[in-house]
Amino acid sequence: MDFLGLQRIVDRERIGAQAVCGLSGMALTAAAADSRIKAVATASMYDMSRSMSRGHEDFYTREQRQKVVDHLSRQRWIDAEKGTYARLSHEVPFDADGNVAPSNRVLPKTLPANADPVLASFFDYYRTERGYHPRSINSNTAWTATTPMSFFAFPLMSNIDLLATRKALLVAGADAHSRYYSEDVQAMAPGTVDLVIVPGADHVDLYDRKDLIPFDRLDEFFTKNLA
Repeated sequence: MDFLGLQRIVDRERIGAQAVCGLSGMALTAAAADSRIKAVATASMYDMSRSMSRGHEDFYTREQRQKVVDHLSRQRWIDAEKGTYARLSHEVPFDADGNVAPSNRVLPKTLPANADPVLASFFDYYRTERGYHPRSINSNTAWTATTPMSFFAFPLMSNIDLLATRKALLVAGADAHSRYYSEDVQAMAPGTVDLVIVPGADHVDLYDRKDLIPFDRLDEFFTKNLA
């Protein structure tokens, strides 16, 4: 924001933010703390602090959350001693015995025949020409293992009420596994946050499916709120 506001071509009173997936929760959090951002739109929003510290749909038990914290804490010492870092999914998986199951890949190299819909959806984007990149974490490897540690330390969007007098527009797919994140944020600030549900769309469809992304609603939102 500092940089943008110093550019002669930028109107400081008409700066908006738009983000997709994990950056969406961060954009909303940034806007709540910085009133120079006049409007925010998101697509397929993820609350990464909630995702990492509680798992998808908050499935981690209290015991599992403690196991994740303990694992990450030990891993910090290991990384410091080795001078390098391990890899791990940002939502830490568990094995059949209930222990943390480290993995250096987010997605498998090939899609299992019995893959659940969420895995299949991400695979269809990151592991095919649709969204593949050789240096993409989600395409070929996994996150730095201790990334979730800082996300246990604070909740994103805890000050969402400070967006009042400004507006946010959240766009989510009707069939998206992440839809509840947007719905929960909208419920926290119904007078500030509007929600658009896109029929027939899953989470990754709103990354690149131009036939499903509601460009008209986004254009209308920014035109009105950055006027």
